[in-house]
Amino acid sequence: MTEPTPNPDQQRLIENTDGIYVVDAGAGTGKTFAITRRYAEIVDQPSVEPEDVLLVTFTRSAATEMKERIVDHSTYSLRELADGSIQTFHSHCFDILQEHGYRAPTHLGLDERITGSTRVIEDELVENELFREFIDQFRDSHPEYADVFRELSDPLELLDVVSELASKGVFPTTDGWYRDGEDALDGDFDAFESLFDDVNQPRNDGRKQSRLRQKLNGYGRNKTYLPDAPAKAELRGDGKKQVPARVAQLVFDEDRAELKSFVHAIYVEYLEFALRRNYLTFGFLQLFAFVLLCEDDSLRERAAFDYVMVDEFQDTSEIQFKLALLLAGTDNICVVGDWKQSIYSFQYADVENILQFEARLDRFTDDLDDDRKRIQFDTGEVERIELTENYRSTQTVLDFSEEALVTPATGRDDVDEAVLDDVVSLSSNAAFDNTTIGGVHHPDEHEAVLSTIQDVVGNEEYAVEDEDGTRRPPTYGDVAVLTRTRDFGRELLTVADEYDFPMAYDGGIELFRTDQAKLLLAWLRILDSDADRGWAVVLEEAGYTLDEVDHILDTRDYPANMTAFRDDLDERAAVGAVARAVFDRYGFTGEYADVILHTIQSVHKSSTLTRGDLIQLIERGIENGSTHDVFTSAGVDSVTVQTIHSAKGLEYPIVVLANMNSGKFPPNGGGSSVVEYTEPVGLRQRKQYATVAEHPHVYDNWRHDVIRHCLSRDYDEERRLLYVAITRAENHVIFTGGEDPNTFFEELPCTTRAGDPVVETVDRSTTAQTQLPFSIVTPDGPTGHTPHTLMDDDVFTDDATEADSVEFRGREFGSRVHDFAEAYALGEDVAPTTGDTDDERHVKALLDSLSGDLHVEERAVLPLDVNGERVTISGVVDLVHATPAEIEIIDYKTDRTRRGETEYRKQLSAYYHVLSECFPDKPVTASLYYTATGEREFIDPLTRDQLRDLVSNIES
Repeated sequence: MTEPTPNPDQQRLIENTDGIYVVDAGAGTGKTFAITRRYAEIVDQPSVEPEDVLLVTFTRSAATEMKERIVDHSTYSLRELADGSIQTFHSHCFDILQEHGYRAPTHLGLDERITGSTRVIEDELVENELFREFIDQFRDSHPEYADVFRELSDPLELLDVVSELASKGVFPTTDGWYRDGEDALDGDFDAFESLFDDVNQPRNDGRKQSRLRQKLNGYGRNKTYLPDAPAKAELRGDGKKQVPARVAQLVFDEDRAELKSFVHAIYVEYLEFALRRNYLTFGFLQLFAFVLLCEDDSLRERAAFDYVMVDEFQDTSEIQFKLALLLAGTDNICVVGDWKQSIYSFQYADVENILQFEARLDRFTDDLDDDRKRIQFDTGEVERIELTENYRSTQTVLDFSEEALVTPATGRDDVDEAVLDDVVSLSSNAAFDNTTIGGVHHPDEHEAVLSTIQDVVGNEEYAVEDEDGTRRPPTYGDVAVLTRTRDFGRELLTVADEYDFPMAYDGGIELFRTDQAKLLLAWLRILDSDADRGWAVVLEEAGYTLDEVDHILDTRDYPANMTAFRDDLDERAAVGAVARAVFDRYGFTGEYADVILHTIQSVHKSSTLTRGDLIQLIERGIENGSTHDVFTSAGVDSVTVQTIHSAKGLEYPIVVLANMNSGKFPPNGGGSSVVEYTEPVGLRQRKQYATVAEHPHVYDNWRHDVIRHCLSRDYDEERRLLYVAITRAENHVIFTGGEDPNTFFEELPCTTRAGDPVVETVDRSTTAQTQLPFSIVTPDGPTGHTPHTLMDDDVFTDDATEADSVEFRGREFGSRVHDFAEAYALGEDVAPTTGDTDDERHVKALLDSLSGDLHVEERAVLPLDVNGERVTISGVVDLVHATPAEIEIIDYKTDRTRRGETEYRKQLSAYYHVLSECFPDKPVTASLYYTATGEREFIDPLTRDQLRDLVSNIES
């Protein structure tokens, strides 16, 4: 394939390597291509090595892609680039702390230390459970804050406050706040007054009252304020078009000493809790790295890079902007992004980082240099580069996408059309432009979506561009259905299944709403105190009628095989062992079962999880719809269903933007937290507990109710989401709505029509099977393999001699040994069982001999490209032993023979490549541990190409 030639704008970015640059890289403009070429240009200079350059990416997968592309355009190999910092902010902060951060907490007055074994909590569910454990302890030890806890509906919101403050660079010390942190908590009255004045201006040339005065007409409605709250007339003013100016100061000024003390105590003690438990969250990684770089001048000098590049800069937080400055040893800084695609404010991304780059660069530099010089270069000269040639979409799609940025989100949404002044228009290089943009609405929207897709597939009017630039009719695989939230996608897949419609969900799924999790929950309830609810589920799953289930529950005459299984579960020590036994009983294999097991193990390793806690964990996961990434696919010719957030960075010939309904996009606003931090008003609380006339009550905070009208909801991010969704399309865009289409649907400049859905049942023989994100079915197609599917089962059959038949001792025996190994490695109070085998004693001896960190039941997923298709090989590693010098993979085998060793080699090879990628700086070994004899056998792993050949042979 001929290498693409950079266009003039890309070439300017590639060649101009010195100085400060802001790159406006619009959707589909070849950003990654240009960044990797620029990196290659820098490191190929005689005086520059990879370790002199920091390239920060948004995700690990993006970092891997960057490295592979750089190898193609530089003199360095992947192994040589291992010394280069091409990684996320979080992973780079982790590296700094691992090497230099032992004493980092002392800069905040904390006695705890960061050790070489400190782990990072990446799973939000695990972090939430740890915080719940912490907050229970905190509440018990701080009775003085009992009133504040009475105000809270969910103490987990306090974790949001801590995370928000950490992203803003607001950190506590044991006796106060780090640097000027308390100023942020107090807020900025001048900035608030400006917002107050904006919303308080009379409208219609002074003939109509201000929006603020109009909104305050509902002041006090369905509220209970303390007796000293002002009356509505006092706030709104008499006979005026505006709220009196003095109200701004009146609502801003509030005694928040107790609230600040409470949040400070939570913040400091949660830091101490995490350090004592030997873990850090993503936010704490950045917190301690930032403090360390601020306080240790010599380290900052040693850790600085000659060149710093930050990709997806529109998705960075305030603390990440400041980290980039601290890590830059020169003014060779390049930030790349597109403000129109900033959609992660819920992850604390701040679009102002790129929209107001020059102003923030100066302000943050002044902040960092406040007490001593930390930024050693001049920030005066900033150059802008605009990438404007689009390689994805037609010009019609690109022009239409700009309309999204000025389309009202609701009937009362005031859009500032001046936003278009910041838009850099894009120019398409598409071979042809036959774009169709339109909308369909019908009360049965799910059927309307499916019917519309069937009208499009094979239709020349919706021709798409092939790789060689030619036109062809679209297939199912050319279509993606994007939604604002996950619920519609889940419902759509259910309807699609009724028609055997080829459709797959890609991205985060609500894991605890799967059948695997629900049946696990049922058996846990049987073991716990909620047996009837559990028995009802498992009996119905077994095929009993409702009348039969009622009779069994009344008589307690449970089936004998089920009670035997219950007793077997009850004897298992580890909660992971219970889950694995349940999955084995029902034949649950593949990604969903693996991820559930991995999540349970992660929580268990990090907390004191009991069976009762696990029940609550799953119940909360069901209630909240907690998501986990699981890669599923229905095959090559199937429609993809995703949320807009998960589709960012991807592209599809045809995009169907579904669920364009009121209250769904934008979503209805949920209730705000009781305690929250918001710029520019600082730390506030919505509720107040007090006793008035001997009657205790939780009162509404009248100041909060006025302030929220001055901080009106920002719909700009919803418009940017709409822009992102549209720009995923290469050729065509279709909007669909239901009974109540939203304002976007009604206001976008395209033709809409009422649908008349007729969905034809699809012949499965010519398409791929639907994969529901809550189904127990293992995904079909070329994407879902486990190491066991690569093995030749004939090796394990007992077709030789009677002597051979005793060599393989069965799944039940193997599970028992694995359960003991897991429990012992986790430090549970278990001992080898006495019997006629020494397997458990051998396992104990092995584990006792290992001096490093033990990671049990670790899930490993190896992605491969096989014959042009994405394939994953996923499984669970029995044991990972990590030391400062190496990583060891150990897989337990209870066989008495070595006959299966060639097949086990395939299994361990997949794990080897996953761990090698995770730990590029350490040697990785893989070995089989034969529990019968206590012997280890090291294997020589297969190459990736050999694994690809195995998969290819299976699929052929």
